[in-house]
Amino acid sequence: MRVTRRSILGACAGTLPVLGAAPAEAPGGHGSLGLVIHSFAVRTAGDRGRPAADRFSDPARFLDHARTLVARGVQVGLGSRDDAAADALRDRARAASMYLEGIASLPRTQADLPRFEAEIRTAKRAGAEVVRTVMLSGRRYETFTSTAAFRRFAEMSFHSLSLAAPVVARHGVRLALENHKDWRADELIAILRRVGNGHVGVCLDTGNSIALLEDPMDVVEALAPWAFTTHFKDMGLEEYRQGFLLAEVPLGTGILDLPRVVRLVRAAHPEIRLNVEMITRDPLKVPCLTDGYWVTFPELNGRHLARMISLVRDHPPGRPLPRISPLPPEEQLRAEDENVRRCLAFAREELGL
Repeated sequence: MRVTRRSILGACAGTLPVLGAAPAEAPGGHGSLGLVIHSFAVRTAGDRGRPAADRFSDPARFLDHARTLVARGVQVGLGSRDDAAADALRDRARAASMYLEGIASLPRTQADLPRFEAEIRTAKRAGAEVVRTVMLSGRRYETFTSTAAFRRFAEMSFHSLSLAAPVVARHGVRLALENHKDWRADELIAILRRVGNGHVGVCLDTGNSIALLEDPMDVVEALAPWAFTTHFKDMGLEEYRQGFLLAEVPLGTGILDLPRVVRLVRAAHPEIRLNVEMITRDPLKVPCLTDGYWVTFPELNGRHLARMISLVRDHPPGRPLPRISPLPPEEQLRAEDENVRRCLAFAREELGL
């Protein structure tokens, strides 16, 4: 069955919760277990044709949904809002004893600075202490076909970050740059040192860097001291002819040592938020056995490849990684909701979050 926007909209209409319903009693813990809007990629893809205020990704609607799941906060795009709207969002979160974190894209040019500053101003007014961003929306090994193209991207990205840094410092907001299948940990740390601004740090994604042939626990150790927030996830691996497949899987069912992840990030920052990002989708292909993959890694040697292939072979999935594209829309939505609920339950019951 072909999945269309209309079919997903219809499925969504029948599965949205009653917004504003009182949450169950929150469990003990640090009040730091949140949800990233990207955990609902199926649902948000289905309502892009709706008015912004009616979309699932509207901050108030998403906050209310997270509340019904007993999450303690959300990370979501806040956009640019007037003071009254930002105040209302802040008050809504406070009334529910929840936190807000924002998402914003970096300013690409000087002309884009007013847009970025308006979004940071909104985030600050709405009570968000942290705003997550990325340099590259895609994947390094899929986006660039030459070392020169990647170097141009690196220069433009640093320029964008240099524009953004004074803005977030001026407004007292921390900008968290995600390791988004673009930079290896040492490269990202070098960028942050070059920026040299205490308001610019990391959104530590616990699984993304596997796609760049990095051991996930090494990445957590390296980036935890720089982290302002997290995308907390578990990952499954599976071999395929050109490399390996990589997929988010419910917490506790993948390869990550999640208790150790929590210890490492908490040791660096006791107050850090663990925001679940469980993207329900087909596995991503990491074609590390092809020439094209290596174009932007001229200095990376075969040791990294050997270690990753060993990691993949040492952790075969108990069953093939799930594929959702063949499923009808309503089953995709059910799978997405179930995966998120399983993650939250594991985090609370097994990790004490």
